[in-house]
Amino acid sequence: MGKTYQSTVIDAAVDEVWRTIRDFHDMSWAPNVIQSVEKVGDRSGHEIGAVRILNGGFVETLKVLDNEGRTFSYSIDDGPSPVSKHDVRNYVGRVRVSEATEEGGGTLVEWSSSWELNDEPASEFCHSIYLALLADMKASLE
Repeated sequence: MGKTYQSTVIDAAVDEVWRTIRDFHDMSWAPNVIQSVEKVGDRSGHEIGAVRILNGGFVETLKVLDNEGRTFSYSIDDGPSPVSKHDVRNYVGRVRVSEATEEGGGTLVEWSSSWELNDEPASEFCHSIYLALLADMKASLE
C-alpha cells in the first residue's frame, strides 16, 4: 500500500482556511498548481459525489465532507501515470484543517493519501504535488 502525508501551518484563522478550501470545485487558492477545474455533473462542490477534472486530466470524486470536523476526502478515479486507474487502485486523499495550537496560533492543514499498487512512483508524485498545493494555500491565505 502506498501513502503520503504532508502538512503546513498557516497564519490565518481556522474557519477562514476551511471556508477557502472546502468547496471541491474551487481551487482558486492554488493558482501555481491548478490551471483548470472542470465541474462534471450537477452536484455542487459541497455535495458528496461531486466530480471534478483538474488540469484536464485528474478525475476526482468528493467522498466525505465534514464541516464540523473540517475535513474532506476524495478519490482519484483516473489521471495520468503514475496515478492512472491502471497504476493505482482505491486512491483516497484526505485534507484536515484544525487549530495549530490550543491558543489559536494559526491553522494546521494536513493532506494525506493512500492507495494500492504502484507505491514508489505514486508516492514521489503525490508528495511533490501536495507540497506545492499546501505552499499555494499558505501564500493565498497569509
